[in-house]
Parts: sequence; C-alpha cells; structure tokens
Amino acid sequence: MKSRKAFIVGISSTILKKNEIDFLKINKPWGVILFSRNINDFSQTRKLVNKIKSCFRDNKYPILIDEEGGKVSRLKKIIDTSNFPPKSFAKLYLKNKKKFFYQYKIYINSISQILNDLGININTVPVLDVVRDKTNKTIGDRAFSNRVKIVSKLGDYCIKLYSKNKIGTVIKHIPGHGLAISDSHFSTPVINEKKKILNNIDFLAFKKKKSLFAMTAHIIYSQYDPINTATHSKIIINDIIRKKLKFKRLLMSDDISMKALKYSLKENVIKSLKAGCNLILHCNGNIDEMRVIADNVPKIDDFVIKKTSQFYKFLI
Repeated sequence: MKSRKAFIVGISSTILKKNEIDFLKINKPWGVILFSRNINDFSQTRKLVNKIKSCFRDNKYPILIDEEGGKVSRLKKIIDTSNFPPKSFAKLYLKNKKKFFYQYKIYINSISQILNDLGININTVPVLDVVRDKTNKTIGDRAFSNRVKIVSKLGDYCIKLYSKNKIGTVIKHIPGHGLAISDSHFSTPVINEKKKILNNIDFLAFKKKKSLFAMTAHIIYSQYDPINTATHSKIIINDIIRKKLKFKRLLMSDDISMKALKYSLKENVIKSLKAGCNLILHCNGNIDEMRVIADNVPKIDDFVIKKTSQFYKFLI
C-alpha cells in the first residue's frame, strides 16, 4: 500500500487496455472510479473490476462509482434507478416517514448488493448540497431538499445503510454546492453569501458526518477566500472542512479536469494537494492527462495509509 500514489483515475472503456494495465502497475493510483462508459452488463463489469484488482493483487483495492439514482446512475445497464433521485426520497420522508425508512432501506440494500457482487466498494454518495430556487440544474434533484435538517438527517441514514453493507461513502460537494448558479463542469461558481447563511445552512449539512470520504466543491466562497475554490483553499479546507465541520477522514478533490479550475492540470494538482486534499480525482480516462497527474502526485502519506487501513478493516 505504501507505494501507491495519491490519486484516483477513470479508465476509457469496458475492458482494461494494455497501456492502462501498464499505467496502473507502474503508477499505482490509490483507486479507480468507474462510469457508464465502463459498464455494459453484470459479468463484463465484474471481470473488469477483477482485472483492475489483479493489477494490485489486492481484493480490497478501492473501486469507486457514482450511483446516486435519478439522472446520475452509472449502473443503468444493470439496474435502472432513474425514478429514484434523492429528492424523491426526501419527498417521501415528508409525506410518510415510516414508508420512507422502509423503502430507502430496500433501495440502498439493493444497490449495495449489486456493488458488493461486482466488487465495487465505494459509492460517491450522499449529495449533501442544500438546494435553492437558483441552484444550478447540474445539482437539481440530486440534492435531497432545501431544508438543511432533512439533508443532514437523510445523509446520516444513507451513510449508515451503506456502511452496514460494507460500502464506503463520499459526502459531496463539501462544504456545499447549493448556492452555485453556474455549473462547475464548465466555469467557476462564485458564492458571495454571508458567512452566517453559509454556516447555518450550506456548511451545516456536512457537519460531523461519519462518512469515510468527502469530495470538495470547485467553488469560490468569497467571504472566506475570494481567490481560491474550496479545492485549492487552505482556508476552506483547514478552517471550515477540518475544524468547523470536523471532517477527519480522507478528502478527495472533485474531478481535477473540470473547467472550474483555471490553471494547468499540473498546477491544479499541486494546488489541491498544497491546500490539503489527500487524494486527486481524475475521471475522464484520458491517459495522457493521467500521466501528468501521476508525475505530480506524491506517494500516499502516513495519514492516507492510516485511513486506508481503517477502510480495509471496515470492509471485513
């Protein structure tokens, strides 16, 4: 484990190509994330996951996926969750709590069973952004609610259910994407809201969560740091995420190739690590970009080794 480097990568297709096998064996990323492009059917996906793990001779090797339900469903060729966005469960919670707890448990247990059978051990949920009227549609019904207490409570339950099923979770997009009116895939959202609102609503949804992982927001919170996105901000990571929100586990960047980050790929990587991200996430499977990242990330440090060991114990 000590030889691994502090980044997570995607791969290009439904099979592991020779140059990707070589890349994984030489550069030893901390984990691999799967997307719809990697998934045709159950047996193919299971073979792919096993092939990735065989590169490291590690059956617990971190394999991530975005299976939020609704419009973000990477498993749609295996199970269709398009009718189950997080918002729909929050509506059910308000309408009939007993029915919510029953149905949400069945839903997460079903997803977890498939993930376990495939060999995938981390799901990048829950989305804990508190939605507003002007929230960019890239979040939309991926968020539970516009009420922070509901977001927090349902987030806790989501983490608990996945944990019972031995699936690690990634709270996102810390410390809160809800006030962003632009899409961070294409431009840099700037949130100018007062600290009091941020602390009492957006940031509060992420406080004291028991998730093993968290993912940063590529957003500028101008009242705290007018220059840097959360991913690049020592102020946001140290003062807000680590101290105020008390998140003590592994912090990964959102996708480092997103347009919200304005520097070169190399600079984006270096700035994220200097700010306090533990792991760099790169999703698009472009091997030339992956090589740039591999050349600019260090081997995982003692903190990452310790938290990864805890994750491995959690999987037992």
